[in-house]
Amino acid sequence: MRSIWNGAISFGLVSIPIKLVNATESHSISFRQIHVTDGGRVRYRKVCELDGEEVSQAEIGKGYEEADGSIIPITDEDLGQLPIATAKTIEIVSFVPADEIDPLQMDAAYYLAANGATAAKPYTLLREALKRSRKVAIAKFALRGRERLGMLRVVDDVIAMHGLLWPDEIRRPEGVAPETSVTVRDAELDLADALMATLGEVDISSLHDDYREALEEMIAAKAGGAYEPAEAVSEPAGGQVIDLMAALERSVQAAKASRGEGGAAAAAEAEADVTPIRRKSAAAAAPKAVGGKKSTASGSAAAKKTASGRKSTSAAAKKTGSASAKSGGTKSTSASAKKTASAKKATPPRKRRSA
Repeated sequence: MRSIWNGAISFGLVSIPIKLVNATESHSISFRQIHVTDGGRVRYRKVCELDGEEVSQAEIGKGYEEADGSIIPITDEDLGQLPIATAKTIEIVSFVPADEIDPLQMDAAYYLAANGATAAKPYTLLREALKRSRKVAIAKFALRGRERLGMLRVVDDVIAMHGLLWPDEIRRPEGVAPETSVTVRDAELDLADALMATLGEVDISSLHDDYREALEEMIAAKAGGAYEPAEAVSEPAGGQVIDLMAALERSVQAAKASRGEGGAAAAAEAEADVTPIRRKSAAAAAPKAVGGKKSTASGSAAAKKTASGRKSTSAAAKKTGSASAKSGGTKSTSASAKKTASAKKATPPRKRRSA
């Protein structure tokens, strides 16, 4: 990688020669300005206001414009002679925990490469010291005509430096927060937590620029003469969320579906995650379950009643048998015989006819 700055890291009395290399690159597609009627390219020409002639890049220098419009020329030699120690040095001023750095201050990122064999030992010493301390180094350096603030940290086996904005360059968020008072329920926070847990597991290395890919395909199709405009994707119009709970519930289910967590098990899990919505539905279905139990209970009662009837019949039979046993079998036979004899006496004997 091509270095954009050569200098040294000042670590106390230790000086570490380094080269500054860009750690990031832009993949955005740039466009040229053209004349719409004939497609000709539109260029900007740099013209001197005094003589009206076009000026080449080699003839262009720097100048500071004062309030009255007069220009004070500033040369590279003038900038190089400024009495600042950071002109060619990254001067470490302190070491602090990484969480003390506000991400709002983060700017461009660079890799610091050891410049030469003699720089390898002090470079490795600083890298290992940063690793063991679990801190980052705060430094000052000058780049592109101005002094800047930087943060040094270890990435793999390399020291990286993030440019930082000066504290007075961070604007306060005045008038940005909602002015109306809003109350958030615990159930809504639970669903938001479930959605965060699902989306938070996405591997960031798998994310890519869909817009750039679509743009490249469109340019390739136009270049080949086979471009056919696709139907524009209609985005839902923005508006007030009518049911925040339902929207959160659908978001959780959609996130799980996009991660391939489909099926009945995932659906049941999704329902468990959105208990504030599902509890009402479960409560509505509850009477049916109770009704089923009730009919079962009534059937059981009927069975008990039948069993009770059988018990009564059995008891009556036992009672009759017991009474018969008490009176005795002989006594019953004697009474029956007496009754038969009495009936015979009451009937007069028939007279025989003589021959």
